[in-house]
Amino acid sequence: MAAASGSQPRLLSSFAGDRLLPSRLPLPHLFGYKTGGGHHVSMRFSRALSGLTNLVFNRRIVEEVPNAKRKRLLPGKLSPRRPVPDNILKPPYVDSRQSPGISSGAEVHDEMGIECMRASGRLAAQVLQYAGTLVKPGVKTDEIDEAVHQMIIENGAYPSPLGYGGFPKSVCTSVNECICHGIPDSRELEDGDIINIDVTVYLNGYHGDTSATFFCGDVSDSARKLVQVTKECLDKAISICAPRVELKKIGKTIHDHADRHRYGVVRTFVGHGVGRVFHADPVVLHYRNREGGRMKLNQTFTIEPMLTMGSINPVMWDDDWTVVTEDGSLSAQFEHTILITEGGAEILTQC
Repeated sequence: MAAASGSQPRLLSSFAGDRLLPSRLPLPHLFGYKTGGGHHVSMRFSRALSGLTNLVFNRRIVEEVPNAKRKRLLPGKLSPRRPVPDNILKPPYVDSRQSPGISSGAEVHDEMGIECMRASGRLAAQVLQYAGTLVKPGVKTDEIDEAVHQMIIENGAYPSPLGYGGFPKSVCTSVNECICHGIPDSRELEDGDIINIDVTVYLNGYHGDTSATFFCGDVSDSARKLVQVTKECLDKAISICAPRVELKKIGKTIHDHADRHRYGVVRTFVGHGVGRVFHADPVVLHYRNREGGRMKLNQTFTIEPMLTMGSINPVMWDDDWTVVTEDGSLSAQFEHTILITEGGAEILTQC
């Protein structure tokens, strides 16, 4: 993950903290991202114009979204942090209180590592599937977090988001115009909402990361199409993955399909290597790009496209996590952790 100044878009892991893990490697090598000119590295989306964006956003936040019946998303109240039993293995960033970052080097596994990745991916998929059954009008996103938290710890795993860079909950719940990193709170889901639930579990020292967008009640045809096309973008991107394939082909595949349906592709947030660490090389761009890098046998990483009906520009709330579309338009996302195999790609995060 890298951040660029000028006309270049910022690039962030889809779940990022605010500082980097120590590394002796130069930053261009650490992230596999060319840092010419005024480029610099940042682990969290920086609101360089926060005063202006907040002034504009907060003035409009209570208004209805243009050409829609729904109200803009508003923050609710947070419940206390949920405890995790002492006997459950926790990621290093939890006990050390060290701010996380993207680790250098690809996550390439031996046979034992592959089996561990399959186990963590399978559990993440099962948790996500269960979480999706809870999506109904009147259900609070905090209730989804509570259920997800309980299922993860009952299976001897740790909810990876909890405590990551200060994130206060065990899952991300991103409703309607929320692009990603929505914090579960007291807001009740409403009929017609769409919600992305992003689950990551840390099981036996390995992370499994996945997300999907679900329908709440009677959802409009336009919202259903956005969600369908976003899922298709992920599926098409996975289908072209194999050893030695250029990583940039993922972005082209996604962008081409989104363009055919006239949806925007969010550029600010990216996929990432995942395994023994939450975020690692490579940076996976979801839009057309000229970046280098090829897929490696036995490598694991995420692909997680975010599409919008309107603006692809993000605005971050004052909680430093919740990211919404600038114009209030709907956003959808799907994510899988995949393993590069001799025959192509194995989806690790499916039941």
